[in-house]
Amino acid sequence: MDALTLALQIMLAGTSLLLILLILLHKGRGGGMSDMFGGGVTSSLGSSGVAERNLNRLTITLGIVWGLIVVALGLLIQVNVDI
Repeated sequence: MDALTLALQIMLAGTSLLLILLILLHKGRGGGMSDMFGGGVTSSLGSSGVAERNLNRLTITLGIVWGLIVVALGLLIQVNVDI
């Protein structure tokens, strides 16, 4: 169980960093915190609809994987405490 817990913790750290990166890559919609920090500047880079859809799909998929890892770690920790 120790190796599995360690592997899941490493995967959780990796997916967390990737999720932060992917969220920061999203284009700002305006009117929020992104405008305050310069996110409201328009550029043609990454303005493709296909690229934005793929980024959304990847972010959602990684978010689901992250959530599953959190649940699995919680269950493993609970099993280790009960024993």
